[in-house]
Amino acid sequence: MDSSDTSAILSEDPSESDESSKLCCCFRVPAGSRPPPCSCPFSVTVEPVMFLSMFSIGLQMPLYTQYLWDRISEDVGYNGTKAGGCNASTVHDPLEKEVQTLVAHWNLYINLGGFLVGLLVVTCLGPWSDRAGRRLILIIPSLGLAVQAAVYLIVMYLKLPVFWFLIGRIISGLSGDFNAILAGCFSYVADTSGRSSRTFRVAILEACLGLAGMVASVIGGQWRRAQGYINPFWLVLATNLAAALYAYLLVPESVTRDPEARLFSTRHHLAVYRLYTSDEPQGRRTNLWLYTFSFFLVVSVHFGCRDLYVLYELSAPLCWGPELIGYGSAVLQLTYLTSLIGLRSMQCCLEDSWVALAALTSNIIGLIVISVAGTTALMFTGYGLCFLFMACTPVLRSKLSKLVDPSEQGALFASVACVEGLCSLVSSGVFNSLYPATLHLMKGFPFIFGASILFIPAGVIGGLGYQEKRRNSESSGIS
Repeated sequence: MDSSDTSAILSEDPSESDESSKLCCCFRVPAGSRPPPCSCPFSVTVEPVMFLSMFSIGLQMPLYTQYLWDRISEDVGYNGTKAGGCNASTVHDPLEKEVQTLVAHWNLYINLGGFLVGLLVVTCLGPWSDRAGRRLILIIPSLGLAVQAAVYLIVMYLKLPVFWFLIGRIISGLSGDFNAILAGCFSYVADTSGRSSRTFRVAILEACLGLAGMVASVIGGQWRRAQGYINPFWLVLATNLAAALYAYLLVPESVTRDPEARLFSTRHHLAVYRLYTSDEPQGRRTNLWLYTFSFFLVVSVHFGCRDLYVLYELSAPLCWGPELIGYGSAVLQLTYLTSLIGLRSMQCCLEDSWVALAALTSNIIGLIVISVAGTTALMFTGYGLCFLFMACTPVLRSKLSKLVDPSEQGALFASVACVEGLCSLVSSGVFNSLYPATLHLMKGFPFIFGASILFIPAGVIGGLGYQEKRRNSESSGIS
């Protein structure tokens, strides 16, 4: 295997002998770029930004869904969970079904608003950072997430209508949201790392996602039970401000700024259009579309199921409280680490395509178990069986990156960002609408639906992997 999937998704290494660069602390800073106001004595750059941002996301997502549940329950007069009445007999309670429906719909509206705005903004911020600098794409969305947390706090203090959650989400989308931070962090690592160290640096960044989410989930559940919602959201606000401050003070710029860089330009859209319409070399276009379609399906299932987990756990027959919801979210976040370890281990004996198939198998089995989970033990078993579910997307990114020329990598990953935004949009609409519509048939039907969808990318990846293996064998035979 030439290189790891993770390193393959990033651009080629900058020349380490470039005389226009100089060392600032442990970082390379291009000539002409202003170093940060402070310097960091450790060999870290954007890892704290990734950790803090993911910590804030992992802390607030389960909490705001629970807050919606409590507020809407109060509005409709349902007190099943508060009165200790949530049990197997409440499965057919019409008030509980009404609460579940309203919460699912508000989740849909909030996600749609944020993702629609963020989809447009991220595709501008990403290419713009190639010329305007990476620090801005770290600072701006961190401040946007802080403003969102402030709006949520105002809603909770004043008990404003839950519509204001949508306003806060849109404000965050206007700043690029968490997707912009992901793009900035991985771009920064690509700018500053050499070929020999890049894989390790990217592995650390991905580990930050799982570790931060796991810690936030455990803390959030116990803190919510002890002190309610407001104090945890003050921590969300503080961590986002800390991420922005760290990026400003301690992250040196990794690219030379162009004062004439334009945020809005049509050239990026034209590059993406040419990328997906050109068929040189022959067959590239078909493979590019098939892998992109597989990526869309896999990520849509991930996002859609994630939106429903808390709602599924809150209601009968599970009737989880804040502490168990926190533990469940922590186990789910832990799969980021187990998937990373599994990916690196399987690469020693399997080709990329078969690694992706193993990951999809893990996800399918886990979702099927979750769909019929009527006990806490069975729900955690389903989460445990998903221990490889995040190992598929790096393979797909790697496959895509190997299909295009180095000069087309920017256009490719701009299109991938659009696809991820579209995944969020479609999955929020489909899964949050499907859940209340199928409550009378089977409560876990959306998870069965998601598991069924994953058979499609499994077939595509397996078929293309077999073709690739056969071509390689024929080439070896000819040589």
